Amino acid sequence: MSLSESPYILYSDGKGNIFEDTSLYVVGRSGWDAIPIPEDEWIELPEGGSLYELPGRRGIGIDVETGDMRLCEKGWAVAAFIPPAHTGFYLAAYETAEDAPILPLFCYTAVGWLDDKFYVPATRIEQDIRQECDGYDQVKIQEGVAKLVSAYPHNRLVEHLAGNCALTYHCPAARNYFLERWECPIPVSPACNANCVGCISLQPDEEQVVSNQDRLKFKPTPEEIVEYTVPHLQSAPYPIVSFGQGCEGEPLLMWETMRDAIIEIRKHTPRGSININTNGSKPDAVRKLCEAGLDSIRVSTNSARREVYMPYYRPNNYDFDDIIESLKVVNSFGGWTSINYFVFPGMTDSVEEYEALRKLIKDTGLKMIQWRNFNIDPDWYLGKINIGDTGECMGIKQMQELIKEEFPHLKYGYFNPPMERIKGNYDLDFAHH
Repeated sequence: MSLSESPYILYSDGKGNIFEDTSLYVVGRSGWDAIPIPEDEWIELPEGGSLYELPGRRGIGIDVETGDMRLCEKGWAVAAFIPPAHTGFYLAAYETAEDAPILPLFCYTAVGWLDDKFYVPATRIEQDIRQECDGYDQVKIQEGVAKLVSAYPHNRLVEHLAGNCALTYHCPAARNYFLERWECPIPVSPACNANCVGCISLQPDEEQVVSNQDRLKFKPTPEEIVEYTVPHLQSAPYPIVSFGQGCEGEPLLMWETMRDAIIEIRKHTPRGSININTNGSKPDAVRKLCEAGLDSIRVSTNSARREVYMPYYRPNNYDFDDIIESLKVVNSFGGWTSINYFVFPGMTDSVEEYEALRKLIKDTGLKMIQWRNFNIDPDWYLGKINIGDTGECMGIKQMQELIKEEFPHLKYGYFNPPMERIKGNYDLDFAHH
C-alpha cells in the first residue's frame, strides 16, 4: 500500500489527548537527522500498537505551504509503539528541551494521521501470530495460572512466571506458557556479565531510567526446570522452551544448571526445540550446551561492529569476538542461529554497519535475523555510546532488501522459530492454530 500523500503530524496536550496538526506533514528521524519518509514505507498502525506523548519534546514536520521543516509549537511530540512482529523504519523526529526527562525503555517510531487513520513507517517482518493482542484471553490466562500453579506447588519458577511475569507484567511469553502453547520461558540467572545501557531488568540507582521489571532473585535447580518444561514440550503445539528472558541476567552464567536440565529433558522427550536467548559471551559454555542437546541460539546485539557493541553492553570479562564465536559453535553443531538485532534507524542502516553485518553473516553461517525495535531513548542512547555523526545511511527498508538479495536463505523474523519451521516448512502459516 502506498499513500498518495504524507500523513500529518500529531501532538499531545500533555494530558493524554492527541491531536493532528494539518499544517505540518510528519517526518522521520534517522540517527540525529530529521528526514522525509518515502510514501511507500507507511502502513496503518497495527493492532496492538499504541501512542506515546514525549514530554519536553516538540515534533518536527514539513510545512504544508512552504515545504520547509519547522517545529510543531502546539504541544508535545508523539511517537508510536509498534507491536511485536513489526520493525520500524524511522524514529519519531523532535527537538528535545534542555530539561526534558529521559524517555522510558520503549521504542519510539514516527507516526502520523491521514484520512481518520494512524500510520507508521514500518513493515510486518514476521507472520507468526504468537504475540498478537487479541490472542490473549485474560480469563483463560488466569485459569491456566491457577491450574499450573496447583500442578507444581513447590516450583519457584512456575510461581515466578505466574505472579511476576504473566499477571503483573503481562509478559507475552509467560502468558503463552499458561495458555499451554508455543514458546515457554525458562528464566534461570539472577546475575549478569554485561552492564547494558538500556537493561530492562536492572538499572543503576543513579540513572533516571527505571527498569521495566524486577529481575529474578533466585537460582533455579535443574529439577525445577525439568518439572514444568517436559510436559510443555510433550503437549504444546509448536513447542519451544527458552532460557534467557527479560526478567533475568545472562543465562550462560548458569550453564551447568542448564546443561543438567537439557540432558534430563531429553531423557523424557525428543519433542520441540530447546533454545537460549543470550549475549553469547561464553562460547565454551555454549559448546557444552550443544553437546547436551541445545537446538538453537539467539544472540542479542545492537550492532555487528565491536566499536558500537562495547560501549552499549559494557561487558565484564568478555569481548565482541566471543559472541561471534558462540554463533560459530552452534552452527558447527548444525543448530539454528539467530541474532536479536536491535534496529536503530540511522545506525543499523549505515553503510559501515551494512558491511559489518554482511561479514558477520558470512563468518558465522547465520540462519536468521530477528529485526527488533530498539527500546531506548534515542538521544540518551547516542549520547551514552558517544556517537556524533552516524555516517551515510541507506534506510532500514533498503538494507533489509539488500541483505535478503545477497543471502536468500537467511530468514527474517521477530520470534524464535519452532522445530517444525526449522526442520520443515519455514513459512508455515500459524494463523489457524
